[in-house]
Amino acid sequence: MLNSAIPERLQALPWRMLLTLLALGGFGLAVLYSAAGGHVRPWAFNQGIRFTLFFVMALAMSQVPLSWWLRAAYPGYGIVLVMLLGVEILGKVGGGSQRWLDLGIIRLQPSELMKIAIVLALARFFHYLPRVETQRWGSLVAPAVLIGLPVGLVMLQPDLGTALSIAFGGVVIVFLAGARMSLFVGGGAALVAAIPIAVSLLHDYQRRRVLIFLDPDADPLGAGYHITQSKIAIGSGGLSGKGFLSGTQSHLQYLPELHTDFIFATMAEEWGLFGMLFVLACYAIILGWGFSVALRARNQFARLTAAGLTCTLFFYVFVNLAMVMGFAPVVGIPLPLMSYGGSAMMTAMILIGILLSIDRQREETMIGEGPSAF
Repeated sequence: MLNSAIPERLQALPWRMLLTLLALGGFGLAVLYSAAGGHVRPWAFNQGIRFTLFFVMALAMSQVPLSWWLRAAYPGYGIVLVMLLGVEILGKVGGGSQRWLDLGIIRLQPSELMKIAIVLALARFFHYLPRVETQRWGSLVAPAVLIGLPVGLVMLQPDLGTALSIAFGGVVIVFLAGARMSLFVGGGAALVAAIPIAVSLLHDYQRRRVLIFLDPDADPLGAGYHITQSKIAIGSGGLSGKGFLSGTQSHLQYLPELHTDFIFATMAEEWGLFGMLFVLACYAIILGWGFSVALRARNQFARLTAAGLTCTLFFYVFVNLAMVMGFAPVVGIPLPLMSYGGSAMMTAMILIGILLSIDRQREETMIGEGPSAF
């Protein structure tokens, strides 16, 4: 009786993953509530509204035909690229960086949207490119340009973490499309050789972050303050944490960016190892579902898009957790679905919505193999 009252389109949704998503988002709101000293404002209330709206948006996006995403891939990339150019001309400055466009009702960070746009654009490019052509170096000029333009613009903001995320998503697509392994070996060697040049091009604060990562105790009250306080917060949580609303590092304002980049440390102090395992389990379920969508996809565009978006989400999670635990330099990457912020939340939910759309295609008339089906 209950099943008959629920529309078939809703029944077909992957509710195990969606319930996990809701649990993770709800847990994030509880952490933000605690980080604000037991007040819903300014963080938990605003984040709750965003999460609800964007979750509904993701469900609506699940009904969008896959062919629409393919047609929108290049125009979407172009629009976001223009927005990145707009940031350089009209962008708002915050935290010493120029990353946002003030649209009145929302301050939008276009670089976040580029993480999705680059995946869609490259997936479309390789969908129409014959497999044998991916083995030729000349065919990779266009992907290199597609990746290089936004990465260069984001580096100008400056935002090293987001630039790396965009580059990672693009390189993953090139790799999965079947490019020669020698390309990646040669590219890796070139990157290693270019490290001295890259370091010289970094801003002073970025260079200090790298040096502090190599020697965390060199400046514990200066450049190393963030990571030092983060590790203290995580370590002091122990097995079961200090208890909800009882974190000292966060409530006494020792932990910087406790509601954004370092929200995992805020959570770990109060919830301990059990809380950390819960968060990791939630991400494992969501990522596992994303990779399963890629494996079950029946055409090149769907496979590359699903795999690229899932790897992008993995990069978000991995780098943020490595950063707060001292295993990576501080690069300013938020923890998806938990960190406070509208642009990051919107990006994560758009990513989920596209994956839901790809997953739904299995249940309906499938797009045929090859470009001609589009």
